[in-house]
Amino acid sequence: MVQVGPAEQTGREGVGPRDTGAVSRRAGIRRAIRVGSRPGPWKRGLALAAPALLLGLLLLLHGRITNRGGLGSLVETFLPWFGVFIPVLLAAALWRRSASAVVALLLPAVVWLSLFGGLLGDKSRPGGDLTVATHNVGAENPDPVGTARDLAASGADVLALVELASQARGTYERELAKAYPYHTVQGTVGLWSKLPLSDTRPVDINTDYGPLAHTRPADVKLAYARALRTTVATDQGPLAVYVAHLGSVRLFPRGGFWTDSRDRGAEPLAEAVAAEKNKRVVLLGDLNGTMDDRAFAGITAQMRSAQEVAGDGFGFTWPAKFPVARIDQILVRGVEPKSSWVLPATGSDHLPVAAGISW
Repeated sequence: MVQVGPAEQTGREGVGPRDTGAVSRRAGIRRAIRVGSRPGPWKRGLALAAPALLLGLLLLLHGRITNRGGLGSLVETFLPWFGVFIPVLLAAALWRRSASAVVALLLPAVVWLSLFGGLLGDKSRPGGDLTVATHNVGAENPDPVGTARDLAASGADVLALVELASQARGTYERELAKAYPYHTVQGTVGLWSKLPLSDTRPVDINTDYGPLAHTRPADVKLAYARALRTTVATDQGPLAVYVAHLGSVRLFPRGGFWTDSRDRGAEPLAEAVAAEKNKRVVLLGDLNGTMDDRAFAGITAQMRSAQEVAGDGFGFTWPAKFPVARIDQILVRGVEPKSSWVLPATGSDHLPVAAGISW
């Protein structure tokens, strides 16, 4: 039998004590290199910091986005909804433990709060000398009778209706007659009031547009009317009321966000309000756009939104089943909004809105 000596056993079984120490040192060095090469919290998640900064810049500089293809107006229509990305990016930044992404998110968070933070709370106050309301009743409303009765029950002193279909006009006049002894209809827009009206006239907002528009008779032009102006006699003095339904907007896959008809009407409407001699003015109606949209700069420069001043939340009105934008507006000048709210749904695809105003 051949016996194996101690030296041979050591060589066969592996490394000796000195070699074991060297292996441990090399393993420790490798671990130190791995730990040192790991990105720290400031380097980790840079891919999240970039979109956070871009989001902040979009919110901050939305007014400089090109409006080619209606891109600027489209972004501004849904501008509040860009805030949804902030908590999403924050959750991802916390999961990645990225300090740089968290810090980058401060920019969109601060900008969003400066733009819309004031809409998060309830700013309504008690009181109000007059309640005004407006509703796009919808030309294809299947229940104009129920809509009229719901609006009459709202308690509004002054009620503006737009998109009045010719076949439904008689229904609204009949159903609202008891609550509102005074009313006027100009084309497809109308105003019902508990107080006397005077100096009523249509407002030309370039609805009847084209090379032959000036050749059409007055009665034909009136049928195209989508805006009016009247004076409501209140206990506190005359109140000029404008009712308007600006042109619709469309989103086309190739043509982009089409707003030509609406934008064409917004400018003369702003000019009419600017020329109004009465110091107290209210504008009611469906403007087919939010007040963040650059198309309404001429109007917002001289009027305030009742919802922004005295509302609770964003007050979205369209579409009625799942509102994502407030395109139905109550704007004021020379009077003080006390409260603003959205009324329950009717048979229309828009929600009606109301506001209490005071002198």
